[in-house]
Amino acid sequence: MTDITDETPTSRRYGLADVARPSGGFAMLAVDQREAMRAMFAEHQSEPVTDAQLRDFKVAATRVLTPYASAVLVDKQFAFDAVVDAGAVASTCGLIAAADHFIAGNGEFVTAVEIDHDVDPAAVREQGAVAMKLLVIHRPDEAASGRIEMVEEFVDRCRAAGLVSIIEPVAKAPRAGGDWDSEACIIEAARELGSLGADLYKAEVPFKGQGSEDEIRRACAEITAAVSSPWVVLSSGVPADLFPRSVELACREGASGFLAGRAVWASVIGSDDVVRDLHEVSIPRLQRLGQIVDEVVQS
Repeated sequence: MTDITDETPTSRRYGLADVARPSGGFAMLAVDQREAMRAMFAEHQSEPVTDAQLRDFKVAATRVLTPYASAVLVDKQFAFDAVVDAGAVASTCGLIAAADHFIAGNGEFVTAVEIDHDVDPAAVREQGAVAMKLLVIHRPDEAASGRIEMVEEFVDRCRAAGLVSIIEPVAKAPRAGGDWDSEACIIEAARELGSLGADLYKAEVPFKGQGSEDEIRRACAEITAAVSSPWVVLSSGVPADLFPRSVELACREGASGFLAGRAVWASVIGSDDVVRDLHEVSIPRLQRLGQIVDEVVQS
């Protein structure tokens, strides 16, 4: 088990208290999914999914779940302003603004990403944000220089506004096609981008949480060795029932928590009473995940 020492990256050493739990770990909620969330709703209805449906769900999830989260990540496109105007974020929860513009194509909801310059750091800080997040697509056949320059620009924008910077590298297949090693790409992304000054690094769970304990722990240890800041895992691609184990294994190898959405709330989409199921299903999931972070990160 990884013990907290003076060398272990946690919020207590990195000035990240606004998005962390008292333990020094992170139990952060994501509701910044965009067209991917629309597709989730479309699985449960025949009529078109409206922007208002996405906004209303995000506001409801924020209101119900943020008392149990150390921070919440919201997108400007659909819900950031609505969440702020509704006062939906619990006073104990930090607000993170998504600052990425998703570009769809080739059958993917997100085939490329740019910094969303319409998300003004000073303005979102005035609205209550304490951090911004940037998704970064890492493909093995694309030059590293573009990714590095984008991350460096993003970090500078956050610093200038006094905001915490969070980057989220996600491995994707080569544009040219062919075989590729997604696990190797996750590690390479950490080595390439994990020491460029971002305050917090958000990583995919190796093997989508479905590998052996040794495989997952070994890969997480490599991420820890590559990243100079605290890091957390995301839940996309990980079966919800495996995510608690994934969080625990990652934290035992140096991670400091999670920033996740689907593993918490995806199963309530399509419910005949979303608010009820957020209370009965999602709150217990989020509470359990927070307990795991506290137990392991404080060990």
